[in-house]
Amino acid sequence: MIIKFFGTRGSIPVCESGFQEFGGNTTCVAVMDDSKKGDILIFDAGTGIRKLGKELMQRAFNPEDKIVMAFSHFHWDHIQGFPFFGPAYDASKNIDIIAMGADLDITNLKSIFSHQMESTYFPVNLDNMGANFRFHLKKTNEEVFKDGSTGRLLSNAHSHPGGAHGYRLEVNGKIFVYCTDIEHGDSLDEKVIDFAKDADVLIHEAQYTPEELPKYRGWGHSSWEQAIEVAKLAGVKKLYMTHHDPEHNDDFIRAEEKKCQAIFRNCFFAREGDEIKI
Repeated sequence: MIIKFFGTRGSIPVCESGFQEFGGNTTCVAVMDDSKKGDILIFDAGTGIRKLGKELMQRAFNPEDKIVMAFSHFHWDHIQGFPFFGPAYDASKNIDIIAMGADLDITNLKSIFSHQMESTYFPVNLDNMGANFRFHLKKTNEEVFKDGSTGRLLSNAHSHPGGAHGYRLEVNGKIFVYCTDIEHGDSLDEKVIDFAKDADVLIHEAQYTPEELPKYRGWGHSSWEQAIEVAKLAGVKKLYMTHHDPEHNDDFIRAEEKKCQAIFRNCFFAREGDEIKI
């Protein structure tokens, strides 16, 4: 399993100099097998998905191969790259879009994407993009699959304005957990700790420093201190922190990363282009 970051910024993209080492594009993470062939699983479609799309357009796809896009939630910074995803305009591509969670209150998943592509906002509407889209609203917290390997995808609801879900991918004994846009509150969310239990890799958002966090209560985000505590309590092997605040430049994040690694050695602030092999 290979996990690759295409977008690591939270809230809004940043393009100034001094913000490029860790990345200026909003959230997008891709998961593929070691051969980089076959199906691909994408978490969220922030502006980073544009670069992912360019890579995928250079890749050979078999007719049965799917692109699966799973969404933590639908705030703007997690969907704003979707209209610029190249494979979405290719009639040979099959794209499954899923939202997963027993407590989801969404009634029409397709409408979320079609509304943002109405003529007021974008010149091409969803039905004219070209790819073969299928929308799956899964009112379940677990999906078992068999496709050359056996595994399962689980979801977990956590605190964020409007709601959000984390995902846990288990394939052939390997565990990857994706948990972004979460506010733990005064104490850590025990469900999140259990959800991340024994993960080989945990991606956990860490938009704020511990000093900043009290100023932003109710905004729906975490500190790096909380992310590290989740990783330690869950027995996580490697932690990548993401959803970098748009006010945090490379020098700032690099300095915070050193503080974090002094506490939990196998932790990193995610950089766009980082690849993790499990």
